Amino acid sequence: MPQMQRSLRLRSTALLWTLLFAGRGSWTDTCTSRRCLANMLVERKLITQPQLLNCSEAIFVTLLEYQTIKVDTKNLRLVCHLDAIIEWYDDDLEWDYFVYPYDEVILPVSKVWTPDIFVSNGISANTENSFRDLIVYKNGKLRHRMIITAEVNCEFNLFNYPFAEDSCPVVIETWSTEGCGITMIVENFKISDGSHGDWETIGADLVPANAEGYYISVRLRIRQQNPFITLMLPSILIILADMVSFALPLGCGERNSFKVTLVLSFTMFLLILNDQLPGDSECSPIIKTHFCVCLVLLVVSMLVSMVLTRVAQDGGLVFCCFPKRAQAANEGKGDDQEVGGDISVVRIDDSGENQMYRKVMDFLNAINAREADSERKQALADKIDKIFFWFYFTAGTVYFSAMITVMVKYECRISHVNIFD
Repeated sequence: MPQMQRSLRLRSTALLWTLLFAGRGSWTDTCTSRRCLANMLVERKLITQPQLLNCSEAIFVTLLEYQTIKVDTKNLRLVCHLDAIIEWYDDDLEWDYFVYPYDEVILPVSKVWTPDIFVSNGISANTENSFRDLIVYKNGKLRHRMIITAEVNCEFNLFNYPFAEDSCPVVIETWSTEGCGITMIVENFKISDGSHGDWETIGADLVPANAEGYYISVRLRIRQQNPFITLMLPSILIILADMVSFALPLGCGERNSFKVTLVLSFTMFLLILNDQLPGDSECSPIIKTHFCVCLVLLVVSMLVSMVLTRVAQDGGLVFCCFPKRAQAANEGKGDDQEVGGDISVVRIDDSGENQMYRKVMDFLNAINAREADSERKQALADKIDKIFFWFYFTAGTVYFSAMITVMVKYECRISHVNIFD
């Protein structure tokens, strides 16, 4: 009997050792590392959208960061950069924590399904992954980061250019919210530095529009220094130089030449800055009207200066109605009358000295008369010139003051509603 019990003990011990070594071998053959966990999840080939009972997937944008890259004033375009951190759940990517004791694992982006977010009002958009991998947690939650670069067509209010300030909507949506669609929830939003070039971003607000998505209302403002120096200041200086040119005398041709040079210079200035002028929108930039008025003022000033030069010579404003031939005939007739008068008063008993003296006196009197007539014409031209100068100076000063006031104070409103239509 003791021998039998001893035999049973030996057999049970051997069985236990056998089972122990067998279990140890199976344990060593099973891989439970983090890479094995990643390979196991990849082999499931979960590249389609999670199909829940209600056939809808909720994605959470834990952080959405906005940045303005560039504002195209000529074509009314806004280029922006969006950086989004997205989280969503996929129950099929859960694992047994007792077999794989890890809280998270890294998987390639191309091996699992990722949601699509795009800018719906963008003319062109480029969406790319920030990294080639994403993070999967043990409860099936996925964390991903994506970057969106979009060019948006914005109807900027450029009426007050270069003192313009307006907002531009950037609409963010998912591919669908109906049926087996996606519901997007943005939890945090912030704006990064976007003050580059002539425009600066003074703020941005995230507004939930409807069930389909959100839109970012970007508030933009032009930095007045550069456009004012390159556009407004040259026009003011050219008009000021045209006003000062009235100090040049009318008799010489220097004033007319100078005014013609100013008109040509301003025309070339507009041609050079044609590419920098803002494009037309619902509220057309008033600076284009300003340049048109400045050009009209320069041309009118040039024409008046030319007319007054002729007035200083002919002594009348309606000089076009008296041809030169008629004037020359009248002058010749007058000379004949003078000569005839001289002949009629000559006496036979006068000596040659008296005749010579009388002719010299008549010549000097004619010169004095011509000088007096020229001075009278010049005085008339100078009087009209001074009247026009003070009128030009007053009108120019009032115009520039009113134009700058309108540019700064007046508001032309553009509606940015119905952006989801």
